[in-house]
Amino acid sequence: MQRIAVVDLGTGNLHSVAKALEKVAPGARVSVTAEHARITDATHVVLPGQGAIGSWLDALSGAGLRDVIAGAIESRPVLGICLGLQALFDHSDEDGGTTGLGVLPGAVRRFTPVSDNAGPALKVPHMGWNNVAQCCLHPLWQGINQDVRFYFVHSYYVDAAEPVDIAGTTEYGVRFTSAVARENVFAVQFHPEKSHHQGLQLLENFVLWNGEVER
Repeated sequence: MQRIAVVDLGTGNLHSVAKALEKVAPGARVSVTAEHARITDATHVVLPGQGAIGSWLDALSGAGLRDVIAGAIESRPVLGICLGLQALFDHSDEDGGTTGLGVLPGAVRRFTPVSDNAGPALKVPHMGWNNVAQCCLHPLWQGINQDVRFYFVHSYYVDAAEPVDIAGTTEYGVRFTSAVARENVFAVQFHPEKSHHQGLQLLENFVLWNGEVER
């Protein structure tokens, strides 16, 4: 039986993520938790989050979870959502400059509200539906069409340093990294739990994933 830990750092609607996971994996045990033992015992770990990255990382440290999450990243399937993607990188410009977890090389930048195709300036935050161009074959893209739309809410975007880590990109004034993949870690900027059937498909793929990727 899969044991899925949705890490609770007090940011975002974590229970909507848990409900979506329960829907796609009715036989799994899904826990919204900050308990070390439950996260360590989980077969799959989800790192969700909304809000500011500085407070998210402070909550991670305050709960004593940095080493626990580092251990999960090294050993089992991990899915990052929104801040759970951004925190994986070296640095974010948010909160006056914030050092990330450094799992992946790259930086997190703020959108500039520039005009798109001579039209009105783009709004920040980037909020709503947008296309994701898949950049690789990956088990989590199974059954999901190329360029399908997912739901986004964010003011900062990932600028990944290594093309090999990029699993998906999206256009919003700039082309930014909207999904990454490395070994047993997959992370997305969009919210699969809010993205209808394609989001549920991605979550189902995650629950069924053993963390391995064919090379």
